[in-house]
Formats: sequence, C-alpha cells, structure tokens
Amino acid sequence: MAENKRTETTEGRRERKRRQTRERIEQAAMTLFLQRGFEATTIEDITEAADVSKRSFFDYFPSKEEVVFAWQDAFADRLMAAIAARPVDESSVTAVEAAITATVIASVDEPGLASGDLIHRTPALKARDQLKYARLEQKLAEALLLRKGSDSLERPRMRVLAAIVIGALRVGAELWQQRPPSASPQDFAREIFTDLWKMLAEFGDEAKTRR
Repeated sequence: MAENKRTETTEGRRERKRRQTRERIEQAAMTLFLQRGFEATTIEDITEAADVSKRSFFDYFPSKEEVVFAWQDAFADRLMAAIAARPVDESSVTAVEAAITATVIASVDEPGLASGDLIHRTPALKARDQLKYARLEQKLAEALLLRKGSDSLERPRMRVLAAIVIGALRVGAELWQQRPPSASPQDFAREIFTDLWKMLAEFGDEAKTRR
C-alpha cells in the first residue's frame, strides 16, 4: 500500500513538473513573440528565456509555430467537454450554440487575445491558422455524434452541422479582429449565431420556392 502511494505521488509530481515546464516555455515564447515579433524570435531565444535546453523544447513542441497554436488545442478540448456536458435531451443546434458560446467566452482572455492578434498580423501563422478549423470541424462532428449514440443515420447530419457552425466560427474570428474595443464576446457570439440561423432559414425558404 505504501509503495503504491509513493508511485502515485511520484507520477503526480512528474506530470506537474512537465506541465510547469511546458507552461514556462509557452509564456517565454509568447512574451518574446509579442516583444520582438514571431519571425525575429529564434528557438534559442525561447530556450534561454525559459531556462530549458533545446532538446527539452523539442520534447514539448516540434516547432515554434506549435507554441503559438498550443492554446487552440486547449480551445478544442474545452469545446468537446462543453458539448459533452449539455443535456442529452437538448437539440443538437441548441447544444452546439450554447457550447461554442461558452467556450468562446472562456477563451477570450489576455493570452488568447494576444495569440489571436499575433496570428492575424503574421502571414506565416495566418496561413497555418486555417488548418485548425478542419480539426475543429472533425472533433465537433464526433462530439455531436456521441450525443446521438450509435445512430449511423445521424452521421451525415452532424457532419453538415459541424461544417456550418465551424464555418461561422471562422468568419466570426475574422470579424472579431475588426471589433470595437468595447465589444462583448458574449453578445458578439450571440449575434453570429442569430445571423447564422436566420440565413439558413432564408436559404431553406428560397430552396422551397425553387421547387
């Protein structure tokens, strides 16, 4: 029993140390990126500021680009958890709107805003940024399907819903860069979804008229 307890404690300390090292690298890198610019900051600059070896850096990140996009992985994880937490009897549309709105609001903090601004003004990062939406779309579709159980008939519908919603999220992210300083992320997210559902309803009416 005592040996098992020591093992659990050691593993907990090891994971905590790894998390702290990763966070230290992220913080050092983002500070340098914002001060000097992404292109002007080298991996050597980051390792020196974080007080880690170059080998340690690559243990956590394959490139300096991945440091910037680390927060996006956290966003995806939070979104999946938010979808899973929605009531099982809630419609998929209601669940996805509530989950994304809550996740966006939780992500609009100083580090998240700083990362978004850095990506927006750095061409190399902006091009790479578009890849995240494909991953988000896939993960969202999977999370929505889990709420439906093993109903294979729902798969195409959930994939379409995920594609539509993530497309709106991408447009919303671009519009957010043009926001006034006093803009509320909660109101902004609600406006995006209100416009989205309204457009889809209008497109549906147009399609019926053509038939």
